[in-house]
Amino acid sequence: MTSTPYPLSRRTSAVLAGVLLPAALLAGCGVQIPADPDGTLDEVVSSRELRVGVSVNPPWTTLPATPQDDPGGSEVELVEGFARSLDVEPVWVVGGEEELVRQLEEGEVHVVVGGLTKKSPWASKVALTRPYATTNEHGTRVKHVMAAVPGENALLSELERYLDEVAP
Repeated sequence: MTSTPYPLSRRTSAVLAGVLLPAALLAGCGVQIPADPDGTLDEVVSSRELRVGVSVNPPWTTLPATPQDDPGGSEVELVEGFARSLDVEPVWVVGGEEELVRQLEEGEVHVVVGGLTKKSPWASKVALTRPYATTNEHGTRVKHVMAAVPGENALLSELERYLDEVAP
């Protein structure tokens, strides 16, 4: 007669089944986690365009010298690198924060930059990245973030992974 050195209790077996079975089923169905319910990351990759809202806030974001030029600033450079990492082109949409947040909520732009901080008043309307930079402004530590389409976690995760790798 063979016995298990440490038999599992019924409760432990039930818990393991409750965790492992759904995970196995999801893996078999091709479900991707984190997910983009509206397919934003897939849309960006297939269209080869990352639509980026830019709210002017030097030195984070600056206006182009001429209408034919791209915006500038440290966040614009970060987003250009992120776009390259996805093998897509950034398409710049310059505007005020309020209008860009509306466009973000409606999926018209994918990312918004403009010196946003962790304490952004838009936090309840958009998805904010983890802070990628901290500055000292008037004796206060300020954590800087970017905004992405709310609920589209695959895009947000890719952006955060990129920022984790390259941000100062």
